[in-house]
Amino acid sequence: MKNSYLDIKDEVAKALKDGQPVIALESTIISHGMPYPENVETALKVEQIARDAGVIPATIAIIGGRLKAGLSAEEIEYFGKKGTAIHKASRRDLPYLVSGGLDGATTVASTMIIAGMAGIPIFATGGIGGVHRGAENSFDISADLQELAQTNVAVVCAGAKSILDLGLTLEYLETHGIPVLGYKTEELPAFYTQKSGFKVDFAMESPGQIASLLKAKWDMNLKGGAVIANPIPDEYSMDPDEINTVIEQALNDMDKEGIKGKESTPYLLARIAELSGGNSLHSNVELVFNNVRLASRISREYCS
Repeated sequence: MKNSYLDIKDEVAKALKDGQPVIALESTIISHGMPYPENVETALKVEQIARDAGVIPATIAIIGGRLKAGLSAEEIEYFGKKGTAIHKASRRDLPYLVSGGLDGATTVASTMIIAGMAGIPIFATGGIGGVHRGAENSFDISADLQELAQTNVAVVCAGAKSILDLGLTLEYLETHGIPVLGYKTEELPAFYTQKSGFKVDFAMESPGQIASLLKAKWDMNLKGGAVIANPIPDEYSMDPDEINTVIEQALNDMDKEGIKGKESTPYLLARIAELSGGNSLHSNVELVFNNVRLASRISREYCS
């Protein structure tokens, strides 16, 4: 049954009706991920990469209290210009934004929710959230993980963001029965780098193999999504020692400034970009492009 709060863009609705491949994309990367106009240029290029692969892109957002599955170029421009003035929206924020007729930039969790409502099973992003370092004291665990446990959308990413406690993040995913699939890798990528020292659950060698696993999972009514970990291309991977030093400095700076909760990730990514001289932002953009290419191939296989 169509959700009365949801607007599906015409080309997205037609593709879904015709059984054609569609991938979901988040909007937080537009409003909170980078400055204008780079944010808009990146969002439009991401959509074009999907189209070039024969897949319809559906950028997810909330505009004027309406849940949107698919944005126009004008709406993407609007999000890019407003930037961080737009609410960063996770699951808990959706009722507030919808009832108040407000705008929201969707995180991984809320993008999954709206994609699930629209019937879009594949979603490409940069990296998922997870268990934050020091969570044994702060209890800071991303809502992305809980959403992966209950919403039937697979997330193609470059692993979990390396600002997190990757070991505890994998433990949480295992507890909730969320498979972590490594695309042509047995090791969990760590966002900016290809290696983390942690193993994925299953190494997958092709988009078709991934699509078959997803179909089997959902055909058996095994609730929840999957993490499809796609390592950043080698030419854009950062030196592990260098980026880990930068991350530690950014974490220390965040603690000194008392930044917590949903503001922590945007702060850390911006601070890391500053400390790395912009290198991390360039890597971030390239890994998103790489994930969209893989998600498009998986979506085509899943539809076939």
